[in-house]
Amino acid sequence: MNLFTDLLLLIVVARILGHLMTRLRQPALIGELIAGIILGPSMLNHVHMTEQLAGIAGLAIFFIVLSAGMEMSFGDVIGAARGYGLLIAAFSFLMPLVAGFIIGLASGLPPTTTMVLALCISITALPVAVRILEGFNMLNSRIARYAIASSVVNDLAALLLLGLLFNVPRQAGFSAVIMASLVSAGKLLGFIAIIIAMEYLLRALSRGKKTTLRFSEKFATWFGAEALFGLVILFVLSFAAISESLGFHSVIGAFLGALLISREMFVAARYKQLEQTLNSVSRGFLAPIFFATLGLEFSIQGMPSPWFVGIVLAASIIFKILAGWVGGRMAGLGRPEALGLGFILNGRGVMELVVAKIALESAFIDLPLFSTLLLVGMVTTLITPILFRLVINRIPKQDSANTASQPKNPPQKGGGPGQNNPTQPVPSPA
Repeated sequence: MNLFTDLLLLIVVARILGHLMTRLRQPALIGELIAGIILGPSMLNHVHMTEQLAGIAGLAIFFIVLSAGMEMSFGDVIGAARGYGLLIAAFSFLMPLVAGFIIGLASGLPPTTTMVLALCISITALPVAVRILEGFNMLNSRIARYAIASSVVNDLAALLLLGLLFNVPRQAGFSAVIMASLVSAGKLLGFIAIIIAMEYLLRALSRGKKTTLRFSEKFATWFGAEALFGLVILFVLSFAAISESLGFHSVIGAFLGALLISREMFVAARYKQLEQTLNSVSRGFLAPIFFATLGLEFSIQGMPSPWFVGIVLAASIIFKILAGWVGGRMAGLGRPEALGLGFILNGRGVMELVVAKIALESAFIDLPLFSTLLLVGMVTTLITPILFRLVINRIPKQDSANTASQPKNPPQKGGGPGQNNPTQPVPSPA
């Protein structure tokens, strides 16, 4: 088949199955992944991964990471690193990370492959957590505060460690991994220093006469309101290019660059328009294609032994829930709240799939392990809202003040697009 026929099939089937999943109160990305599995070599064998589809999937990764970065800010990261939020984030990241290392080493996997496995089962996807909590009207609860803080830290830590991994030789021994990691860490710290300096500069410009706001308005007046979207893309692309020049993957720079974009740079109407345009391009078009192409690369025939798959899946679920439980109890949450926090943190979704895809393209992992990680992402995302419903009626719904650890663009309450109550479908976390 040609490119446009493949795209037509992928988009139509992915959107239909994604909508069906939302009607079943599940994330749309599950349906989009299943669409690729059905159309791909694992089942109907109608659509195959090509260089053109891979290029579109690469563009989709950029926009997905851009969307994830714009859902938080440096204030979110700093807020997440305070008090019990950091404690829970550390538990929820390190416990699955250690479990992944043990599984990888016990299975005889190379160090770099083991690192990818550990990273993928340590991630908590911020979009999944936010949208599931939104669906239960719990964005102002203590669970939401700690879950969002953990997601912010987990996603950032995973991407930074992925950046370090990109400078490690393939199939290297542990001594070579350590030396390469030290060199890479130095470059990464320098890059982060540039990002922090830019953050302080933008903050300084935003004070007083609102320089950045006036600039964005003048830019919109000169070139048209739609040009602001292009300006944001160019801004983030510049950091993606710096990231690539330092030897890291472009998504590291794209994510960090997106953190710099704040609501204060635009008037409310402009920022809302920017969000709508980004959502239309990302969630409306590119994200369904990306998740469907992941399904195309899923190989049932090439899966590792059922024992390995079962151990990875069980460790991913058990240690993430256990970490949330332990951290939640140490933070003073009641038993139902701590268990609910563990259930929310178990949702991996978008970010795990992005990391797995990048690792596959970079030859850090092979197709059997990629298929295993894809299965882990699907199952954990699928069961998260199901498990959370088991404890929802026992969780006190007291409100708490907004904190810096919440997303910088929190969903507005009311009847706007995409706003849900507990009886409505959970929207797509893509």
